[in-house]
Amino acid sequence: MKKKYLLTFPLLILFSSPLYAQAPDTLWTRTYGGDSSDVAYSLQQTTDGGYIVVGYTKSYGAGSSDVWLLKTDANGDTLWSKTFGGSALDAGYSVQQTTDGGYIIVGFTTSYGAGSQILLIKTDVNGDTTWTRTYGGANDEKGWDVEQTSDQGYIFTGTSGTTYNSRVYIVKTNANGDTLWTRRYGDYAICYGRSIQQTYDGGYIIAGNHSDPCGDYFQIYLIKTDSLGDSIWSKIYGQPILDRVAYSAQETSDHGFIIAGYTEPTASKYDVYLVRTNEIGDTLWTKSYGESDDDRGWDVQQTSDQGYVIVGECVLSGSSKDVYIIKTDTNGDTLWTKTYGGTSNDGGYSIQQIQDSLYVIAGYTESFGAGSADAWLIEMEPDVGVEEENIVIGKNNFGTTIISGPLRLPKGKKCKVYDISGRSVDVNRIKPGIYFIETEGRISHKVVKIK
Repeated sequence: MKKKYLLTFPLLILFSSPLYAQAPDTLWTRTYGGDSSDVAYSLQQTTDGGYIVVGYTKSYGAGSSDVWLLKTDANGDTLWSKTFGGSALDAGYSVQQTTDGGYIIVGFTTSYGAGSQILLIKTDVNGDTTWTRTYGGANDEKGWDVEQTSDQGYIFTGTSGTTYNSRVYIVKTNANGDTLWTRRYGDYAICYGRSIQQTYDGGYIIAGNHSDPCGDYFQIYLIKTDSLGDSIWSKIYGQPILDRVAYSAQETSDHGFIIAGYTEPTASKYDVYLVRTNEIGDTLWTKSYGESDDDRGWDVQQTSDQGYVIVGECVLSGSSKDVYIIKTDTNGDTLWTKTYGGTSNDGGYSIQQIQDSLYVIAGYTESFGAGSADAWLIEMEPDVGVEEENIVIGKNNFGTTIISGPLRLPKGKKCKVYDISGRSVDVNRIKPGIYFIETEGRISHKVVKIK
């Protein structure tokens, strides 16, 4: 059993509060690219402990932009990179390592045939092409998310249609990319499929967006299908006069669903938006998070503690965007937030929990690197906190908090710790001395650590 420390200062008031985790610090960051624009959209940790990343490159390849596949080791150092595409526009939006050690990529191409078509690429473990397939006809099609299914085939979702009449598009293939069936959802509207996952029952959950034919306002569109892609139920979340947009969804451990995107609470203001549903899509709760007038969530994952982590972008100062990470508890309440960026635009598109409280992020940076935009990977070290029964904190009659042992910060607040010279310090590495706690941007406590 852990010891508590009882202090005997005059009029000592004891209090205890649950763990409040601190935002992680960066273990490493890497930029990738040439002298033009290069972006990472999707990332996954591979079985060797490294990472596979897909996006597009305008610095390398054959066309105006090419699908760009990048393999790194566990430290983010490049092992190899590959480009795919023709003479026009090509991009990859989603990648997954397959059971044979290779990779499956979905995106779009304008290099082959008329208009935009969905591009599906299967590679071996070294990134060399095994086969490619295109899907689409007279309409414009894009593929946004792909997953290998339990039968070793593939399922992907995207959009198919015209500017003012598009539908959620779902394609199921065999292991060679041959079409087994297709489904389209959303009549007489503008609809997009952005995220797809095979669910525990063998069916699929698809998250996307739905709007009227004029495209004035979007709402979140969630579709649950059986194993053949036939709809079991569908839900729309939002209001008819303000945007609600989904970019990512995942089945949760209780077979409900978590959806991330953004909401427009008032005209021209955007907040990160999180929707938690039960197994049949009924809303359990919603949360919005914002640091500025323009905050958006691009990817969400349930974490090992049954909470959630979201990555996206925000505008904290001036007009430039920063990578924005939010960690929540199981109820969607904020545990910590973190931003990364420089003086230009930077954003995060994909996040994965690697170990307990260890995260890796893929996106882009215009602030650092070689070109106008570079692909950007960030690995964040474990978030740290204090176990609930580690210490007791008290106040003496002079209003100063006295502690013995680690420093516990207030629950649910954004806090920073400064030493007497005004330098920011790591809460886990403070030595005996005098410190000041900044809570929600204001100095709220003076702390004396006695040992």
